[in-house]
Amino acid sequence: MSNFWQKVTRKEDPKVYQSKDKHLLQVLEVKDFLALGVGTIVSTSIFTLPGVVAAQHAGPAVALSFLAAAVVAALVAFAYAEMSSTMPFAGSAYSWINVVFGEGFGWIAGWALLAEYFIAVAFVGSGLSANLRGLLTPLGIKLPDQLANTLGTNGGWFDLLAIVAMLIVSFILSRGASEAARVENILVILKVFAILVFLVVGVTAVKSQNYVPFIPKHRLNPDGTSFGGWQGIYAGVSSIFLSYVGFDSIASNAAEAKNPSKTMPRGILGSLVIAVTLFVAVALVLVGMFKYSNYANNAEPVGWALRTAGHPIVATVVQTIAVVGMFTALIGMMLAGSRLLYSFGRDGMLPKWLGVLNKNNLPNHALLFLTTIAVVIGAVLPFVTLSQLISAGTLIAFMFVSLGIYRLRPREGKDLPQPGFKMPWYPVMPALAFLGALAVFMGLDKQAKIYSLVWFIIGILIYVFYGMQHSDLTKQQKDEQ
Repeated sequence: MSNFWQKVTRKEDPKVYQSKDKHLLQVLEVKDFLALGVGTIVSTSIFTLPGVVAAQHAGPAVALSFLAAAVVAALVAFAYAEMSSTMPFAGSAYSWINVVFGEGFGWIAGWALLAEYFIAVAFVGSGLSANLRGLLTPLGIKLPDQLANTLGTNGGWFDLLAIVAMLIVSFILSRGASEAARVENILVILKVFAILVFLVVGVTAVKSQNYVPFIPKHRLNPDGTSFGGWQGIYAGVSSIFLSYVGFDSIASNAAEAKNPSKTMPRGILGSLVIAVTLFVAVALVLVGMFKYSNYANNAEPVGWALRTAGHPIVATVVQTIAVVGMFTALIGMMLAGSRLLYSFGRDGMLPKWLGVLNKNNLPNHALLFLTTIAVVIGAVLPFVTLSQLISAGTLIAFMFVSLGIYRLRPREGKDLPQPGFKMPWYPVMPALAFLGALAVFMGLDKQAKIYSLVWFIIGILIYVFYGMQHSDLTKQQKDEQ
């Protein structure tokens, strides 16, 4: 048993990661990380969640749910900024936890994030497909049910548009991070423009009575969840938090950053500030235009609100740009997910093939594997019930990173470099970040917790029977004996 524990807690030398990642091209700047972060965080959810959460949980106080979720995300983002500034390695939380806590804990954190990327890529691909079909149908363009729905859903075989969207993004990423960043930057500007158009037009239809009462009286929904009161705001936080998990996609690409000690903190914290501002503004305008109950079971509240307020052309323009903008979330998630898989292969935790770089120093084997799995999940298998697993896995990784600051700080300036950014109010803030992430996790529904438990059992089995046996640290120990 002691031998097993020694293997779980053996730590990777940070110099080894520096050596392994040195072939990755350092081409990404602050503007690229801001676009990557905003593009991933401000995805499909900004056009749907404010209305859905207002109707189901918080009423007009949905803006407070977004702010509370943002506070927790910001606390964790400070920890991410210090970690990525000190250890600009591919793989984000997986690589960091490997260095500060040990191989087994690093694997758990990385495995948690892998659930986020597999499911999020499929989730966004399917959402993009549904919205694009919604725009094409009025034009008389309609795919047959077999090619428009996932296997077993409404006579579907596979979701063709989801497959095409993921393959297009995979091709762009296979050309390199700088190529992807150029596309991302343009699409993010378009998407932010669409949101600003909605805000400018929507604010003209705002009626003050729709904000009263701002925090409705508490009651239980038929499904047992809370509506109204502070309980409803809290229930809204857990539903909304998945919107903010995208800043991890920035950290996963730290090995490809120019001057990472400054670039990474600015990219992580800057993108979060922009995203929070946009989310809160959209939420306030949306519930001000019409009473929150109008958004119940409404899959496209922004488009509906604009059309109902007498702006059908603006609604079409905003929704069209929103569909194009969904590619930004796909780019961010697939870029980060492929770098995480590369890190697993790099360290021998999964087959070494995943950690191989091509002649242009790109981890395209990992990208191919991620694309294949995401296509299967997003185009063939129904996965709507798995959406909260995105938040569950990420929150577990967030808790590890928050606590990791306590192990990191004593090593800075010794075997690790002094970071360009330090988490303020140490040692209080790391504890607050951990408790905040734990509180959001506890607010997730029972199904999400069960799915995450199953995912972790699978991950632990893979680690015990493959990763622990084949990791580079195991081979290194054998060579030393």
